Amino acid sequence: MAATMSRRMANEEGEETEVRREDQDKINRFSTLHQKEKLLQADLKTKEKEKEDLEEVSSELELADEDEKVSYKIGDSFFLLPLPEVQELLAASIEKIDSDVTAVEEKLSELREEMQQLKTALYGRFGRSINLEA
Repeated sequence: MAATMSRRMANEEGEETEVRREDQDKINRFSTLHQKEKLLQADLKTKEKEKEDLEEVSSELELADEDEKVSYKIGDSFFLLPLPEVQELLAASIEKIDSDVTAVEEKLSELREEMQQLKTALYGRFGRSINLEA
């Protein structure tokens, strides 16, 4: 005799709603997306701070003398480079970080859209019996 396991959730009227396999898959997917969202938010915050720092350095270098050599960090080493070259490198770095920020924001937007669809479906099925708020 095979034993079956039945999972149920009580809805707001006290009635139980069976948790189907597809419901559990949606809950698991939402949980995975929620964790990815947290990681992407941290990544976005880091990239935005890096961009802010690069822009600050760039504006500080505008005050420097054109003939002056400036220390520029590449990897773990510092090199003395002419100011115009450093400004070009900084501009390229700012462009790259801009595109990185945009890419992370797009990923976050797509992820949040899917999370909203899952929330709608799960709240529609389980009502207040399920809490998907972080």
